[in-house]
Amino acid sequence: MSPTPASLAPTAIIDSDHPAVVAFVREHAGSGDDRARAVALYHAVRDGFRYDPYRIDLSARGLSASQVLAQGYGWCVPKAALLTAACRAAGIPSRVGYADVRNHLSTERLRKSMQTDVFIWHGYSDLWLDGRWVKATPAFNIDLCERFGLLPLEFDGSNDSIYHPFDRAGNRHMEYVLQRGAFDDVPLAQILADFERVYPSLVGEPAPPGDFAADAEREAR
Repeated sequence: MSPTPASLAPTAIIDSDHPAVVAFVREHAGSGDDRARAVALYHAVRDGFRYDPYRIDLSARGLSASQVLAQGYGWCVPKAALLTAACRAAGIPSRVGYADVRNHLSTERLRKSMQTDVFIWHGYSDLWLDGRWVKATPAFNIDLCERFGLLPLEFDGSNDSIYHPFDRAGNRHMEYVLQRGAFDDVPLAQILADFERVYPSLVGEPAPPGDFAADAEREAR
């Protein structure tokens, strides 16, 4: 399906018109064609913001692109919102996409909270480049991948960038169990309803402070 005007429009969460998002694009997009700028923005989002699934804020503000910029971290849904917003600010039609995945990079704390290794509504970006939609997944920053022996997700603007099924050592890493499709805006009501049903302990009170990377590294020893 070709892009619609909605794939370039700002929303409350994909706030591509926010001054901080505009400034981020000016700093990182560089010159060149849409593909080159999308690749540059992908790496800026992937590596410039630490992946942190401990601090999940399911409010519109908490998931917004500008909030990721303000905080310096995010989990997959807001990081995808940031990449999508940045591409829209750069004039590249963009959507947010979602899938349910079985994630083998977890911690005891996450397992206790979630009671499952399936992460529903895992977020990525869907970018219109060279006349077709291409998936880009900016969640895991390069430092996290290097520390835990994961194969980093690269993005060349031509091929889908989706999670590898195995890590560097050949261990199971990520399995896609359900594709939910792409949306012009974050379907917050549906995500919230599903999180309340599947992960009730993650919704409501803020989680106590913690360091996901440190926990995962300690358990991997």
